[in-house]
Amino acid sequence: MSRRPYVREVSKSRWFLGQPRYLRYMARELTCVFIGAYSVLLLVALKRLSEGREAYEAFLQALASPAGIVFQAVTLAFALYHTVTWFNVTPKAMPIQIGEAFVPGGVIIGAHYAGWAAVTVLVLVLAEAL
Repeated sequence: MSRRPYVREVSKSRWFLGQPRYLRYMARELTCVFIGAYSVLLLVALKRLSEGREAYEAFLQALASPAGIVFQAVTLAFALYHTVTWFNVTPKAMPIQIGEAFVPGGVIIGAHYAGWAAVTVLVLVLAEAL
C-alpha cells in the first residue's frame, strides 16, 4: 500500500471547462478585458476632443464604421453580462445583517436593479433622450 496520496491532474489552461459554474466565472472575468478596452476608447475620445473639432469628428466617423459598431455592441453585451452576474452574486459577497436576521437576497438584488434603473433614467433625462 502506497503512502502517497492520489493527486488528480488538472489542466493549467482548461481547468474551468469542467464545471459550468467555473465557466460562468471565467466569462465574467473575461468581461474586464472589453470594459478596459472601452475605457481606453473613451480616453482616446477625450484626446481627440482636445485636438479640435475635425479630429473628434473623424473619431466619431470611425466609431460609426461597422467594426466600431460591432465592438460597441460586443462591449455592451459583456457589460450587461457582468452587471447581471455581479448583481446576482451580491447577496453572497455583501450580506446585510439587521439585528440577528439577514436581509433576503432577493431584496438586495432588487435594490441593485432599482438603483441601476434609476441611474439609467437619470442619465437619459440629462441627455435629453427621454
